Amino acid sequence: MEYRNLGRTGLKVSEVCLGAMHFGGPTDEQTSVRILDEFADAGGTFIDTADVYNAGESEAVVGRWLKGRDRDAFVVATKVYGAMGDGPNDDGLSRKHILSAVEASLRRLGTDYIDLYYTHVWDTATPLEETLATLDTLVTSGKVRYLGASNVTGWQLQKAVDLAGPNRYSALQPLYNLLDREAEWELLEICRNEGLGVMPWSPLRAGWLAGRFHRGMEAPPEDTRVAAAADRGLLEAWDYYNNERTWNVLDALHDIAAESDKSVAQVALRWLIQTEPVTAPIIGPRTLEHYVDNIGAVGWSLTEEQFTRLTTVSEKPSVYPYDLLRNFKR
Repeated sequence: MEYRNLGRTGLKVSEVCLGAMHFGGPTDEQTSVRILDEFADAGGTFIDTADVYNAGESEAVVGRWLKGRDRDAFVVATKVYGAMGDGPNDDGLSRKHILSAVEASLRRLGTDYIDLYYTHVWDTATPLEETLATLDTLVTSGKVRYLGASNVTGWQLQKAVDLAGPNRYSALQPLYNLLDREAEWELLEICRNEGLGVMPWSPLRAGWLAGRFHRGMEAPPEDTRVAAAADRGLLEAWDYYNNERTWNVLDALHDIAAESDKSVAQVALRWLIQTEPVTAPIIGPRTLEHYVDNIGAVGWSLTEEQFTRLTTVSEKPSVYPYDLLRNFKR
């Protein structure tokens, strides 16, 4: 396991982040603890959760596990925004909700501080100044060490960085993988220019890049998240990705996996690890077997030719104004 600075900060994190989204839900606590133990034994230090994951139980599972560990050896990230009750102030990024939510997360995690605190989604109902001022007080009070954003547009992220004081966002958690590269159009450029670390979520796109999908399929396997997504109207559903570009990407992944004696998932994750300015992709294993496969992305490298092949085949057609502006680069 290698370690990288979180953007321009002095904080070092493992090159893979363990996502705890399934812990306390689809993944029972015993299995969650085994995955956490294995991750720590492999040198992993970076753990990601959120208050809304399984109604707070994900944080609680991580917190109970941390009690038997050296707290300072780990970088724990969680998030605020989602509804944690039925009241009118039980969600969003208002001062009231953030201050209540951070105390609840600290209790569930059994810790005095949160290393990295993300705003989970942009809040259209709360003035940005109110959110940023509240986050600043969390850092100055010592309850939070670093701040991050997730699920924002380019202008939203840039405005937040410009308006914030010294305790500004240091990290971004965007959707980014070989099938979803829109973050490159603006978000990753902002992260480069402003010194934010990048932690991609859904690096295997709900299983599309995990090895079970291949050209010639007419429908997803029934026991996959992709199959379930159609009923819920989610973008990882079959109809959204069932196209020639996806199959070309998967063809390349399968070929490179065979060349490298690695799994398809390991190759897809490795591409992210080697992509600048990515800090650490967030793996979200539901089972111990998934974890063992995913962690196999560390300790080796794609060749320059393999990396370029994946980058080229997965490029997305530009839209205006990015297609036009590309022709005017100097």
